[in-house]
Amino acid sequence: MDITILGAHNIESKTTGLVTLLFDDILAIDAGALTSNLSFDDQLKFKAILLTHQHYDHVRDIPAIGMNFFLHQLSLDVYGTQPVHDALATHFLNGVVYSKFLEEPPGKPAINFKLLEAGREENIGGYQVLPVPVDHSQPTVGFQINSPEGKTMFYTSDTGPGLAEVWRQVEPQLLIIEVTASNQWENTAIERKHLTPSLLRRELASFRDIRGYLPRVITVHMNPIEENVIEKEIAEVAGDLNADISLGYEGMRIQM
Repeated sequence: MDITILGAHNIESKTTGLVTLLFDDILAIDAGALTSNLSFDDQLKFKAILLTHQHYDHVRDIPAIGMNFFLHQLSLDVYGTQPVHDALATHFLNGVVYSKFLEEPPGKPAINFKLLEAGREENIGGYQVLPVPVDHSQPTVGFQINSPEGKTMFYTSDTGPGLAEVWRQVEPQLLIIEVTASNQWENTAIERKHLTPSLLRRELASFRDIRGYLPRVITVHMNPIEENVIEKEIAEVAGDLNADISLGYEGMRIQM
């Protein structure tokens, strides 16, 4: 399984993109940095896009990629929970902000939305996909992805602390987890249901207690303004836990 991080941050610039993961060039998780990083032809290779929740930085490029599929008279499978569907239908693909690609063209909509049920594993594009609820300010699921070759990763998406129940449901070789802010913002992160390096330390200790090991860890959703501080604090966590932890970055490729 070949994973490319198209976007690793929570704000966008010429060098930073909103969180998006690409698997083997055919499956994506979240859509904050899809169309700006892929050619038209590469976009048309997708078998599916998985959406973790409805926040703008995770669904932004769905209208744009919908237009590409519409103009090619194709349909793209997009998976998510009911709140994600409702947000897209009400606020994005509503005929006012952008075309109703959830309905158009009739009979073969450009965006073929398929509902996911948390806790229910499905085969999507040849991958076994398990949506697992995490604690965020809006209903959110992380995704465990099992490749046809038997490789397993878990992406938390945006989440606050308290992941013990999540760890009981997943067993990844690679963990991609959010760390939004530095430790000085810990109280704000807890309030807004995000993680800092110090909160990450607690969650990884919990993972090891429950699972008996620590997978390779890559962090995403960082605030790039604070990234130098976050990187130093993450290094301390890695040293304390004797863990393999690194910050994700745009264009990073992980071969599993």
